[in-house]
Amino acid sequence: MQYLRKTLITVASLGLLAAATAHEFKAGNLEIHHPWARATPAGTKTGAVYFKLINSGTEADALIDASAPELAASAEVHNHVNDNGVMRMRKVDKVDIPAKGSALLAPGGYHLMLMGLKQPLTEGQKLPLTLRFQRAGEVKVEVKVESLTADPTSMHAGH
Repeated sequence: MQYLRKTLITVASLGLLAAATAHEFKAGNLEIHHPWARATPAGTKTGAVYFKLINSGTEADALIDASAPELAASAEVHNHVNDNGVMRMRKVDKVDIPAKGSALLAPGGYHLMLMGLKQPLTEGQKLPLTLRFQRAGEVKVEVKVESLTADPTSMHAGH
């Protein structure tokens, strides 16, 4: 009986911990899962933000812009592209989010580039960011700054 009680307490605690560390935002039919950034070393003037977008609606949408005036001079939607065998970062006009589909902003692919950082991104910080969508409009989210060595594959587990 004691073992069962300890097991139940452990399971409940893990559930609360998962709920406390996960953070999601919603705008109409769009869900924004766990916006995060890696910490940056002192003196770094750029950073990147990643998250997963899920569209449960019957119409496509697109991420078209972002802003974080408290964090950086500008925020742009970027993608990594193969340019004759060399991976380069390029600004893009939008990230399409298909109806009943999803889009992932992750290292090595689409991401939000923060340029002209006003201060380094420090592990544990929670920072404001405004996303702009073609259909859903503006959505304010909170970006969680993870460690410099954060594993991107673990950021969206279970989503």
